[in-house]
Amino acid sequence: MSERRLADLLAMWRIRAFEEKVRQLRLEGPIVGSVHLCIGQEAIPVGACDALEPEDALFATYRGHGWALARGVPAEPLFAELLGRATGVNGGRGGSAYFTAAEYGFHGENSIVGAGAPIACGAALAGRHDGSNRVAVTVFGDGAMNQGAVHEAMNFAAAFDLPVVFVCENNRYSELTPIADMVRGGRLADRAAAYGMPGYRIDGNDAESVRFHVRDAVEVAREGGGPTLLECMTERIVGHYIGDAEAYRQPGEMERILRREPIARLREGLLADGVPAAEIDAVETRARTETEAAAAAALAAPLADPATVMEHLYA
Repeated sequence: MSERRLADLLAMWRIRAFEEKVRQLRLEGPIVGSVHLCIGQEAIPVGACDALEPEDALFATYRGHGWALARGVPAEPLFAELLGRATGVNGGRGGSAYFTAAEYGFHGENSIVGAGAPIACGAALAGRHDGSNRVAVTVFGDGAMNQGAVHEAMNFAAAFDLPVVFVCENNRYSELTPIADMVRGGRLADRAAAYGMPGYRIDGNDAESVRFHVRDAVEVAREGGGPTLLECMTERIVGHYIGDAEAYRQPGEMERILRREPIARLREGLLADGVPAAEIDAVETRARTETEAAAAAALAAPLADPATVMEHLYA
């Protein structure tokens, strides 16, 4: 059990170290444009992606770096993509919010809120006819639960028993507004019943809990049982975007978040199980060392050639 939890800790530290380095590079200038980080939400992609098969299709939001890493996309070409380098996963064309790495089952981000949900339905429907037996997973925030396209996707998936897992990362804020101020009734997962599919609210700060529920939902979907909605409760340690002043935070809120965020919780659990602190700390050191090496290699790569900007475009 400790080996599995240490592996989860390493996977989460790889995401956090990556995101912290991205924040540094964005503030210093090499990364440009809008960037959204998932610091504090690492347990959800780590647990969920561990439950997927290579043929399964994942569709993330613009907060997708962690999901790509958890799906197996290497850090160096991912850094290179955000840095506009020719060695990026999309040759520097996608940047932070639009990259894709289909060879890893990561079928891209989308900065239209909730737009990945209907696309995932298309991938799931195609899987019925191409022999892949694929399950599609679509990830979105709590605010996206109020988007019409998400409602239509859930209805379509349920009506046709499509193999889709809807993962809502409920970090309690829809951009800068508390989700509690936007909806009546606190449990977004309860909406699943209206579509005739199961819905569960789960602990999104526990990778093992996420793994268990996603694995169960994927199994149901793959066996023809249709879609599932998982509302993963979590909190982001950073703002909605880099530069967010976070004036909406309540006094003492961040201190509470830092006590229950996934890495801190898992560390405390490992210590309680008797795992030496030095062994736990070595996991962070390894992740940070790998991340720095990947970032340095990406920074040394050539910038994308503007003359190729029209290549690999489809309309």
